[in-house]
Amino acid sequence: MGKIKVGIIGTGGIGERVMNAFLSHPEADVLEVFDGNAKRLAEVSAKYGIAAAADYRALFDNPDINLIYIAVPPKFHHQYVMEALHSGKNVLCEKPLASTVAEADEMLEAAESTGLMHAVNFPTIFGGGFLELERLARNGFLGNLRRVELHCHFEEWPRKWQQNSWISSRDQGGFVREVFPHYIQIILHLFGKISDVRSSLELPDDPEWCETGIIASGRLSNGVPVLFNGLSGLGMKEELRFNLYGDEGTLSLRNWSELWAARKNEPLQRIEVEGSNSYHAFIDELVKAFEGQPARIISFQRGRDVQEILDKLLKE
Repeated sequence: MGKIKVGIIGTGGIGERVMNAFLSHPEADVLEVFDGNAKRLAEVSAKYGIAAAADYRALFDNPDINLIYIAVPPKFHHQYVMEALHSGKNVLCEKPLASTVAEADEMLEAAESTGLMHAVNFPTIFGGGFLELERLARNGFLGNLRRVELHCHFEEWPRKWQQNSWISSRDQGGFVREVFPHYIQIILHLFGKISDVRSSLELPDDPEWCETGIIASGRLSNGVPVLFNGLSGLGMKEELRFNLYGDEGTLSLRNWSELWAARKNEPLQRIEVEGSNSYHAFIDELVKAFEGQPARIISFQRGRDVQEILDKLLKE
């Protein structure tokens, strides 16, 4: 199929980050971008020398574009994904896939019926820290798995670099919707289905504002407990910890990429792993998928399964 030729809808912080990854990859080109914020669109177009579309539909009509990357707020994912698929374009969508599992079901059905490539942007599983955690976990480092825990603590939400009109809203934003999906996907990838999800949210009085805390639990198919713990507005620097506790060893992925490990009678110690650009590794896999080779990409099916858990966590 040749190079991946990308059209991008949405040029916010994450959208620009992924755009840079495409631009620096030898097997990808970014041909055209669109953003509903005309000032932002002009800035990005001028900065990178990429054509700016006056209307997002121009990307669907561009015959040279073979992949649409959708990096807009979650409530717009369904609309843009459905239109892109109906226009015959392969789709990469930001997480979470949708606003509800019902929307995700429609998107998955449409994607599978077209035979087009469909993927969700979950870059963490391509990083060196996670890859080593996965290798150790699958090779028996943990012994018998006893518990899976996710702890996400934020000094403030939204973070200083995330100031926009939706990231703090209850219907689209919040750290559960923005950060938890990465780790839900990891749990599904490593251990399979999560069931019996029960959640308790801390919500501000203003119904427009997102959660400030969550304690939730679930179980893997073998009965192993899964704990979700999140808080914002804390007197500490942001810290993310994904912990796997076993009767022979413990693994902890901290702040996305740091891997810590311990065996019996040992303290947790950081394991130095070979660094890798997770976005470049992800695009390498997209290239394989475009060439019809087996590829490690996160399809809409997994995105839909993540959305199902997310809906249960956010149920008031």
